[in-house]
Amino acid sequence: MTALTDSAPQAVPADRQLTLTTRILYGAGGAASAIKQRGLSTFLLLFYNQVIGLPPQMVSTAIMFALIFDAFVDPLVGQVSDNFRSKWGRRHPFMYAAALPVAVAFFFIWNPPAGWEQAQIFAFMLVCLLTIRLFDTFFELPSAALAPELAKNYDERTSLIALRSFFGVAGGLGMTLLAYQVFMRENPDGSGGVLSRDGYFSYALCAATLIFVLILGSTAGTHKYIPHLTKPPTRKITFLGMAKEVGATLNNRSFVALTISGMFMSMSLGVKGGLELYFFLYFWELTQTQLSLLTVAGVIAAVMGVSLAPKVAAKMGKRNGAATMFAGAVIALLGPIALRLVGWMPANGTDLLFWILFVDVIANGAMAMMTGVMLASMIADVVEDSEVKTGRRSEGLLFSFDNLFKKVVSGVGVFVSGVVLAFIAFPQSAVRGGVDEEILRNMGLIYLPTMLFFYSIAIGCLFLYKIDKATHEENLRKLEDTAQAKAAESGAPAAGG
Repeated sequence: MTALTDSAPQAVPADRQLTLTTRILYGAGGAASAIKQRGLSTFLLLFYNQVIGLPPQMVSTAIMFALIFDAFVDPLVGQVSDNFRSKWGRRHPFMYAAALPVAVAFFFIWNPPAGWEQAQIFAFMLVCLLTIRLFDTFFELPSAALAPELAKNYDERTSLIALRSFFGVAGGLGMTLLAYQVFMRENPDGSGGVLSRDGYFSYALCAATLIFVLILGSTAGTHKYIPHLTKPPTRKITFLGMAKEVGATLNNRSFVALTISGMFMSMSLGVKGGLELYFFLYFWELTQTQLSLLTVAGVIAAVMGVSLAPKVAAKMGKRNGAATMFAGAVIALLGPIALRLVGWMPANGTDLLFWILFVDVIANGAMAMMTGVMLASMIADVVEDSEVKTGRRSEGLLFSFDNLFKKVVSGVGVFVSGVVLAFIAFPQSAVRGGVDEEILRNMGLIYLPTMLFFYSIAIGCLFLYKIDKATHEENLRKLEDTAQAKAAESGAPAAGG
């Protein structure tokens, strides 16, 4: 049985007082996680398979284990941070604690000891991955959970999340661009590049340093708002009581719809992340200079996406806007591969092919960015909907369970990508332009229906989400009425809502 011993007043609505500097620093935190995530999803399978020499299914198994571990850590961190009391509030102690461990582990994962056996390298990679995932959760989950408190307004919330998403995409793609053009630059004779180990040390050092600085800077940027954030009540709670609270919080139709949609989306993103560089290098035979230009296209897409997401959400509603942009992003992602398989794309090595892909990356990236921003804002809107029904603010729990299911199945997606490479007998130490055409065709033939199946279910589930702007504003009104009633009973002034 849960026993409440005291209760803190509702937080002052922080969206009325956020400075531009705070918004930028909060948003910049998205870059720390994105640099880590983009590096792991883009290079890790290729690095340990083609550079270090581990079998692809072994690498993807380690990635899957780490994601599943991370997924089950998320709800624990979420629930604890929802109820944690300290002079630095609920979230900030975890965020500060994350900076050094995640940065150090990210550096080491790209620098495995030379001369070790495969089993030893596998264990080393897995330990580094588990450390990265654990401490990244300490930062990313509490930081993301701040958004519903920092911005309560329906549209303002979307703008704040859009800014964070922009920094995430720009940071991740910017670091990837540096990898291609500075740290792992390909030599004129074709040597070096991402298939050579030489540049990974400098890449890892730079990325780890940025992760450390961004986490500390973003956390410090919201530190002064700690007194205005929600304070959990001091209470004693049993394990059974906590389990009942968790069940009551998660028993929300709109949240369940988003969770199922996110699961199928994450499975497809796991497959995409594992195979994307294989498609670029071997299916399309792009050079690293061209990959760098596609990275620039990704930044352009991010700018377009964050600029348009609030407008699309305001005009179409978050749910309908997300579903529409999601469908467009899927068409842009799968269209070129489908056209190549039926012989309707220009030949590899031609300028026309590259510019088609360049425009396609912008279209896919912009619509995917808009989708991601609106989906994150929709999760944030569940916070007040749940609070009306349960009487508790559970941002951390909601975001963590959303992440739990996504990470478990994205691990499955990464594992599938390794299985696909093994199934089609993708060669070790492959050379661009030297992979058998039948192998590449089989990769495309497996990839297309798998991705289409996952994405179709993800889009369909979005239509079960029922929180629109009117519903959200009604939820805020109910919470304000409840706060005023409690204040009247205690004789204290009610906080603004």
